[in-house]
Amino acid sequence: MPVARSLLMVTLCVALSGCGGLRQSKLNPFNWFGRSEPRETIVLPGEATDPRPLVAAVLSLSVEPMPGGAIVRARGETPTQGWWQAELVPLEIDENGVLVYEFRLLPPTKTADVNTPQSRQVDVAIFVSDYKLEAIREIVVQGAGNARSARR
Repeated sequence: MPVARSLLMVTLCVALSGCGGLRQSKLNPFNWFGRSEPRETIVLPGEATDPRPLVAAVLSLSVEPMPGGAIVRARGETPTQGWWQAELVPLEIDENGVLVYEFRLLPPTKTADVNTPQSRQVDVAIFVSDYKLEAIREIVVQGAGNARSARR
């Protein structure tokens, strides 16, 4: 009986160690998009339909999986405090599966202080469904001075 238990334990340990490969697999939704990295801004033909200006700088981008899709979060820095009505405005998905969001917001209505960089940061997020994510290979968030991207 002790030999059978030992054999069972060794078999279970070997089987469980094989499960570690799933962590690095494309089947794992936490691996769908990697860390964001700097990217050149994308200039698309046509007129901007949104009158709000782009954020001065995109500081960070993350794509967080959740049931039914993913949440795209971005943080930008404005030149002064008081910017408002921030939104990620989607553009058309191109033939390479690149989804571009423009980080747009409105300037303050009155004169605003410059103060610390942390006080000038603005966070935005948008939900993207699994259906839409099927066609997407890269997500780009762009501002006036830079852009960040996350790839599958």
